[in-house]
Amino acid sequence: MRNPRRTLVTLLTVALGVGALFVMDGFNQGIMNQYRENTVHARFGHGQLTTKAYRDSLYEKPWEHWIDDPNNRLQRLKSIADVTHVFPRVEFFGLLTNERLTVAGRGIGVDGPAETAFFYTLNIIEGKNLTSAPDEVVIGVGLARSLGVKPGDRITVLANTIYGSMNGADLRVSGIFHTGLKEVDDSHFRIQLPRAQKLLDTSNVESIALGLRDHTAWPRVAARAMQLFPDLEAISFAMLDKVYYQHAVDWLGAQFVVIQAVILLIVILGIMNTVSFTILERKREIGNLRANGESIADVLTLLLWEAGTLGFLGAVCGVLTAYAFNATFLANGVVMPPAPGLTRQYAVKIELQPLMALVAIVLGITAALVSTLAAGSKVARTPIAEALRTS
Repeated sequence: MRNPRRTLVTLLTVALGVGALFVMDGFNQGIMNQYRENTVHARFGHGQLTTKAYRDSLYEKPWEHWIDDPNNRLQRLKSIADVTHVFPRVEFFGLLTNERLTVAGRGIGVDGPAETAFFYTLNIIEGKNLTSAPDEVVIGVGLARSLGVKPGDRITVLANTIYGSMNGADLRVSGIFHTGLKEVDDSHFRIQLPRAQKLLDTSNVESIALGLRDHTAWPRVAARAMQLFPDLEAISFAMLDKVYYQHAVDWLGAQFVVIQAVILLIVILGIMNTVSFTILERKREIGNLRANGESIADVLTLLLWEAGTLGFLGAVCGVLTAYAFNATFLANGVVMPPAPGLTRQYAVKIELQPLMALVAIVLGITAALVSTLAAGSKVARTPIAEALRTS
């Protein structure tokens, strides 16, 4: 308290450094979680079940390897702990026509009412998502643009049955979605599962997607599902969307490690510079302490206690300021431009983690202690007469 300016500078340096590091980690966490949410709640759920080796094999007649007796399997899957949703699905290729244009697309037969609540990042930009009406279809924004259709228009979907004959379904466009993935938006459409099964003339399903209470429960759920159904294989969302999600997360993770290392180095050097400067300013004071009989160890102990206290207070202030800043100015997140592989911008929430708050505080205190020890040990060993002559 004898030198409030010097104390304030030290506190602000530690607080700004720790706060910046804390916010950066929260931003990194927010981007990673945004990628996961987009993958889980737009397309795949937390994972899918298919027959053994179905995903990695190429079959002339893939429907011969689809999941039979789906209703019984769905009921048993719902009984697994942590499973909140089950979504039977059938995927197929078809032609969409509005009597003027014909475009090829990739269809997915889904349980419309059940999927609407869970797959909320499908992002319906016009009209509405599938309800319980049997003749509804939602299509990607690029596919809608190619066909020149809008909600309320009628289209016909043509596809081959599993027996090779052509079948068709007259449907009404209920909505247009925009996932941000060009390959999906330009080719995918979704219809009701019973209509898709009728179109393909089958009662089986190709896959069963699962929604869980938390993504961390997937290993347990996958193991239990394969115990119940040895003929099935459980695949996580990260593997199902390896190109968009897993590769992007791995790349971003490596990039943020480098960025955080640079920020951490700048923060530590900033704290060390400020603390070292304040120690040098106190050279004469340290000389007086030595002249009064204090040992080098006594002086260093005093300086380290001061540094530890200031480092702790500054780090806590930095963390609390980051929380306050995030709750006010960044409450709606940071709007980011389209990421690699996406065609729409999105808001990233700064997700501050308690564990990282503790790590940031420890780093702030450690930086203050190390810099004080480095500068203090040199100054404390200065000859007393030289230290006292310092202006």
